[in-house]
Formats: sequence, structure tokens, C-alpha cells
Amino acid sequence: MTSSGLESLIEALRCLPGVGPKSAQRMAYHLMQRDRKGAQCLGQSLLHALEAVRHCQRCNTFTEADICERCASSRRDRTLLCVVETPVDMNMMEQTLAYKGLYYVLMGKISPLDGVGPHELGLERLVSRVLDGEVREVVLATNFTNEGEATAHYLTVLLGQKGVRVTRIARGVPVGGELEYVDSGTLAQAMRERRGAAD
Repeated sequence: MTSSGLESLIEALRCLPGVGPKSAQRMAYHLMQRDRKGAQCLGQSLLHALEAVRHCQRCNTFTEADICERCASSRRDRTLLCVVETPVDMNMMEQTLAYKGLYYVLMGKISPLDGVGPHELGLERLVSRVLDGEVREVVLATNFTNEGEATAHYLTVLLGQKGVRVTRIARGVPVGGELEYVDSGTLAQAMRERRGAAD
């Protein structure tokens, strides 16, 4: 019979994406038996991140400052705002070296089956950011999944009503694909060939 501490660890590890009961059990036993120092480091890092990491007040990504480095940079094109679903997607866009504007990270996508609608995404913050007087074009770089397309369509209508130019990255990204798994060359081509989101 396992101890309650070990059971708690196994259950906690199950919150990670793709980790089921057996994987969580293997990880927990590994940490306790073979890498207690690693387990301690993991625990301390998690506690530090929970205390220090917050959302950037301008782009909504994770940062330890009120405004992240990208938003604070004077080298970025402040007239361009690229909307992505996650910080991972933003990092992928950066790796293409094809985009020099700023970002807004939704931290999700419209997904009615998961109970996520426009309100849950806090889109009023995005609208406020878009209407700050600097943004001239919003580039929608949501994933080409059903949910990503629904999100892009909703944003196209919402922002189009505000008189903002809205474009969508081209479909160099495979349909059903997620930016996290697309090579940077394909993503760079998609950025260069972006089009009006209503087209």
C-alpha cells in the first residue's frame, strides 16, 4: 500500500497533459527512488513560478514583470499585432524571423464543447489593446483546427466592426495542424502569404 504522500504526488502529476495514471506512477516512483534532488528542484521551481510568473499587461503572455520584454522593446513594429492561442505558438512565430510586430496571446481558443466562449477568453482585453491607437493591422495566427478557425472567424467579425484591418496567416500550415508542431520555414511562408481574414 502506498503512502498518502506518494498518492498525492501521483495524482498531482496526472494534471500534466498526456500523463495518465501509469505514467504518473512511473514518474513519481522515479523521482522518489532515483532522483530525490530532481524532485526537490522541481518542487521549488514550481513554487517559484507560481509566485513570480504573471500575465503581461499588454500581450497576456507569461512574464515576471508587468510588461514583457517584447512589449517593452522599441525595436518591434507597434502597428502590427499578431494574435496567437498560446505562448508556445508565439515562440514558434518568433523562430520564423518573419514577423517583427507585437503579440496578443489568447491563452486558449473558442471551444463550446469545453465550455470556452468569447467571454472566457477575456476578449475585451484584446479589443482594448487593438484600439489603443497604435495598431493598424491584426494578424490572426490561430491554429487551423476547427476551434482555431472558429476563433479566427469570431475575431474577424468582432474586430472588423471596429474598423481594424484583420488578416489571417496563409494555409502553408496544414489544415488540422497546430503551430507548435509546424517547422519554422512553413510558418514563415504562411506569415508572408497572409491574407484578409474575411477572404
